[in-house]
Amino acid sequence: MLKRMAGRMHTIFTAVALVSQAREWCDVWVATVQVFMKALNDADLVAYLQTEESLGKAGAYSIQGAGGELVDRIEGDYTAAVGLPLRMVADMLRLRGMSCPADVDRLYARKPYPNWARFNP
Repeated sequence: MLKRMAGRMHTIFTAVALVSQAREWCDVWVATVQVFMKALNDADLVAYLQTEESLGKAGAYSIQGAGGELVDRIEGDYTAAVGLPLRMVADMLRLRGMSCPADVDRLYARKPYPNWARFNP
């Protein structure tokens, strides 16, 4: 899988559903992130696979870990690439009149997760 993605772009789609059975509504939003992988040689791939980080990962890499070294750049929300688009979730909650328990603007300014600042400076 990594060999097929090397040197190419692929798209990550992360969907979030916010549901209220009591009020009978369901909002579904999708975040997309384009990931541009570096051109990788066999030695690069073997070195990454030896970390065993790829096991159990969608796409066979972890952008927030050592797999970030395989990625040249992304276009889109880093948190959507990791798995939960935080700003999108906060927007969904606000539109339905709910507060978000986290200060999302502060979180995005700090970028505390590994590799976040590298891909979304």
